[in-house]
Amino acid sequence: MEITVIGAGAIGGVLGAHLVRAGNKITFCDKDLDHVHVMNSHGLRIEGPDETFTVKCNAYTPEQLVKIKPVLDTVFLCVKAQHTKEALIPFLHLIGEETKVVSFQNGLCEKEIASLIGREKTIGCFVNFSADYLEPGRILYGGVAALYLGELDGKISQRVIGLQKVLECWGPAQVTDNIWGYLWGKMSYAGLLYATALVDETMAAVVRKLDLRDTLMELCSEILEVADKEGVKPIGFDDWVPGLVYPRETRDQQLLDNQLEKLAQRMAANKKTKSGIWRDLAVRKRKTEIDSQLVPILEMGANHQVPMPLTEMLVSLIKEIEIGSAQMDWDHLYKLKGLYENGEKICS
Repeated sequence: MEITVIGAGAIGGVLGAHLVRAGNKITFCDKDLDHVHVMNSHGLRIEGPDETFTVKCNAYTPEQLVKIKPVLDTVFLCVKAQHTKEALIPFLHLIGEETKVVSFQNGLCEKEIASLIGREKTIGCFVNFSADYLEPGRILYGGVAALYLGELDGKISQRVIGLQKVLECWGPAQVTDNIWGYLWGKMSYAGLLYATALVDETMAAVVRKLDLRDTLMELCSEILEVADKEGVKPIGFDDWVPGLVYPRETRDQQLLDNQLEKLAQRMAANKKTKSGIWRDLAVRKRKTEIDSQLVPILEMGANHQVPMPLTEMLVSLIKEIEIGSAQMDWDHLYKLKGLYENGEKICS
């Protein structure tokens, strides 16, 4: 299996480096020329919680790779969700009948990939480990977490099992017959993570704020209600359990509180105590993935006539921080709380 990693940043860099170290033939592709240069000249350095290691790399920019690749075998697509289309288009003529593209992204990117190359060449993946691009040639790795591979139609195929075996050199990659369940579970979790990025605090600190808990769980419930309308049963992972959040009427507050404390403990113990969303806003000063993650869910919610006032406000607040017209502040979370409580009073 010849694997081309498109997007050699946080996720692509970590997975690709583990695969190289295990002896696999990996080609890295990244649009950052400095990153490509350092990977080729000094290797790719992964700084993890248990070890730090450096691997030699064959790295190219997209323009360079197009000139040397006759056809692509297996593609690990690891770019930000909003860059899915622009990352794939230069390579469409190199995608053959047997090519498979695996989305190691956040969001429901498999839909967009399938629209470009076909469902039969698209493989879904849910990935939850944390990592940060530090500088050219350096990636901070938060440690092993859940990773599931699955066909879009739910079949357990030999090609997915083959990918699982290849990825065992990284960690406990698993196969699922419900990849959409994991992807929607991650989207409900994304709602929580975007909320934590409204303030310059750790994820655990926000999750532990009991006076905000009902608001944050309603925010996640809005997303889970859309998943329900789409006919998907979201699946939990790494101490996030959507089934304890939604349906609202079956929620057991004590069980949910206990589970959220477990989640907060996991977040606090991670090498990354703040989310990639926070890092996009506070450190890299760039747009988040919200236009490709929560905005499409707002559109689906509108189609299903699901009210999503908290998600709408969250998207608006994140966009204000993205363009610099607002700064991270606890007040944003309390605006969400005010909206939630006013809605509660109107409904009661």
